[in-house]
Amino acid sequence: MPPPLPDHSSSSPLHGLLTNGGFGAQSSSNHNNASSSSSSGALAYKRRQSDARGSEQDAKRARQGSNPAAAAPTTATDSQRMSKLLGKRPEIVDLTKPRSAIRPQDGVRKLVIKNLRTVNRTNDLEEYYNKTWSELDAAVQAIFARQQPVQPYAKLYRGVEDICRYGESKKLYEVLREHCENYLNGTLSNSIRAGAGSSNIEALRSVHKHWVVWNLQSATIRSTFSYLDRSFLLSSKEFPQFNDLAIQLFRRMVFVNSKIGPMVLQGMCELVDLDRRGDQLFDAALLKESISMLNVLNIYGKSFEPRFLDTSESYFKEFAEERSTASLKSYIMACERLLEAEDHRCNAYNFDSTTKRQLMDKAHEILIEDYSEKLLDSGSVGKLIDENAIDSMKALYDLLRLSSIQKSLKEPWEDYIKNTGSSIVNDTSRGDEMVVRLLEFRRALDVMIRDAFNQDDDFTYGLREAFGNFINDKKILSSWKTGTSKVGEMIAKYIDMLLRGGLKTIPKSLLSDNKDRAEAERSGQASTGDEDAELDRQLDQALELFRFIEGKDVFEAFYKQDLARRLLMSRSASADAERSMLTKLKSECGSSFTHNLEQMFKDQELARDEMASYKSWLENTGRDKSSVDLTVSILSAAAWPTYPDTQLRLPDEAAKQIETFEKYYIGKHTGRRLTWKHSLAHCVVKARFNKGPKELLVSAYQAVVLELFNQIEGKPDEVLSFTQIAEATGLNEQDLKRTLQSLACGKARVLAKHPKGRDVSETDTFTVNKGFADPKYRVKINQVQLKETKEENQDTHKRVAADRQFETQAAIVRIMKSRKTMTHANLVAEVINQTKSRGAVDTTEIKKNIEKLIEKDYLEREGGSYTYLA
Repeated sequence: MPPPLPDHSSSSPLHGLLTNGGFGAQSSSNHNNASSSSSSGALAYKRRQSDARGSEQDAKRARQGSNPAAAAPTTATDSQRMSKLLGKRPEIVDLTKPRSAIRPQDGVRKLVIKNLRTVNRTNDLEEYYNKTWSELDAAVQAIFARQQPVQPYAKLYRGVEDICRYGESKKLYEVLREHCENYLNGTLSNSIRAGAGSSNIEALRSVHKHWVVWNLQSATIRSTFSYLDRSFLLSSKEFPQFNDLAIQLFRRMVFVNSKIGPMVLQGMCELVDLDRRGDQLFDAALLKESISMLNVLNIYGKSFEPRFLDTSESYFKEFAEERSTASLKSYIMACERLLEAEDHRCNAYNFDSTTKRQLMDKAHEILIEDYSEKLLDSGSVGKLIDENAIDSMKALYDLLRLSSIQKSLKEPWEDYIKNTGSSIVNDTSRGDEMVVRLLEFRRALDVMIRDAFNQDDDFTYGLREAFGNFINDKKILSSWKTGTSKVGEMIAKYIDMLLRGGLKTIPKSLLSDNKDRAEAERSGQASTGDEDAELDRQLDQALELFRFIEGKDVFEAFYKQDLARRLLMSRSASADAERSMLTKLKSECGSSFTHNLEQMFKDQELARDEMASYKSWLENTGRDKSSVDLTVSILSAAAWPTYPDTQLRLPDEAAKQIETFEKYYIGKHTGRRLTWKHSLAHCVVKARFNKGPKELLVSAYQAVVLELFNQIEGKPDEVLSFTQIAEATGLNEQDLKRTLQSLACGKARVLAKHPKGRDVSETDTFTVNKGFADPKYRVKINQVQLKETKEENQDTHKRVAADRQFETQAAIVRIMKSRKTMTHANLVAEVINQTKSRGAVDTTEIKKNIEKLIEKDYLEREGGSYTYLA
């Protein structure tokens, strides 16, 4: 017989009976059914009776009602039996209430426990179970109909529990499964098809709508049948739990047994396409919730992902093909926007991480790798760099990095630098601007590396390689027809400009910007607001170009000439900057490179000491009364540049002072000989004009010419011809023309030329410009001394080339002296290696010098090798 079904609404509490003389308990029930006749024997627990009199008192208190807890009903027969057994009147105690403290003195007590009386309710059970089945069935149907069940959910839950305890769990599961299948394949399926319409997106919307409904219905059913889930399905290996069952049934209904499943997947792909094209019909919420639905149904990776990736690939190919004819800048920006949108979509709509990775990989392959020729085209990349399109270059750099071909950008980067740099260096019409343009070019490239390439060392190295390539290109030598490095010459002249003029000569484009200032502060350098620090920084930038030059002998020659002019005419803007530049060159090229330059500074210091001694000698001998204040710079011929000897007829007073100094010096330093170089001499001449007196800072040549007009002052016309001036000064035609042009045709015209014009000819005549006026009291007119003539420039290059030939021959002799015998190829390679620091020597020039040494019997040719002759 099945176990009795408990009546949850009519159970009564148990009461216990306590008899005098022992603990006894008897259970009773308040059921309406008759009690069973079977009973078990009572269990007695005996204890020693200590005091009979105490028991009589207890019985008496019981009769008087002193124990209010004794409320349980009993029969007279039971009382008499208990009284007869113990010989005392029974005392009834309610065991459900707490007793007072146990009194051992009451004696032995007896506890009697009887079995619960059972009731035979077979007919009632059958009726109950049938009723429960019908209630559960009606509840499930109500849930499917989206209605509230008639019975409370608590009663339905207890009904499920009772059926499971009755042993009908499997049957209950099968019935529930059958109901769900019928509902899904019938009512819900028909409703989905009715709302699907003709489009894929409408089909998706209908499926998702009913998926939400089914989720709510299955959740309600799962809650009602949770006891079945926990007691039977949880431990079953044959049947899934109800949540898994609900997902399986819906998946099977939509994506296995129906043609609407492919429409759902295609509808999701169409939603993505609408989003890509910016269509207003795009439903973001539907796409996001649909992705979640597929993940729950466990068909995302198997069914949706391959279809989505295929449609995305087609879209990427179409996108790239449409924009392949646009400019590189437009294509880069379009690709960047597309990739950002794809990344955002994957994150915003809960696409799986593997889907995102595959999608982005496919996009990079199609948009970047398949169009790498367009992205890496030297002309297109060069145009972006030339436009200083930092954002576009950064986007291109990031795109190539994502596709692992980022380093390929280095080649067009270097090609652009070589081509642009070569065009700057070969531009003979703008030779004076060469270094400024190169520095601006270098600065723009540095900013590009900093802001677009994230300080990538590969691109920094590529920049240096490219600069070294075009600066030392042999074709540049032929374009300038100098035979030596033109860049070295122009860098020396640019540094001369900085050291003469200071910051005011620096173009604004080369001044430090905010990022440079921040970087300087982080590195602990002086603030760029400090003029000396900024000048020092500009010199460092010029040295950056100097490091690329292989022919440093050209730089040395021109730097020495310019330094001599600055020192002799006191035209340096900062003595500290001069010393700092010398220190930089020494650190860069070594002490042998700067030995003569350091000697020039020492000569200046010795000359000042010598003049102080000479002045003291004049005072002591009483010969310091001359109107001419003479200052002489004693220079060592080996350290200073060579200057041509010129014949100059000095005024008598000046010539007398020079003769006095020469006697003093030779008398003091026996064995020495002075050679006067007037081409770099300068002086201050006081002049009177109609608008006031002036001090004219002029060269020695200019001073001699102006002195001639003092000699004709007061004579009629006061005019001197070109020929008269040439005879009186002794200057050659070229120097005289330059001198007269600076006095009569420059900015400060202290002489008037007749006829007027910018050029001086041999037929011109000159007079004093008495109407000369200038806001300054001291007027500089000797700038012509700072300008290098074309002939001087050519002579310097020729001298460098000749020195280079001697150095090449010396290198050949040194090498052969140590090796004794060498092949032609090895000898040429070794000579190039030893002479590259001074200047690049062509292999044909090396071969010519080898032939010269063979003619001088330094070497001997034997077959394909050379032998040194001691």
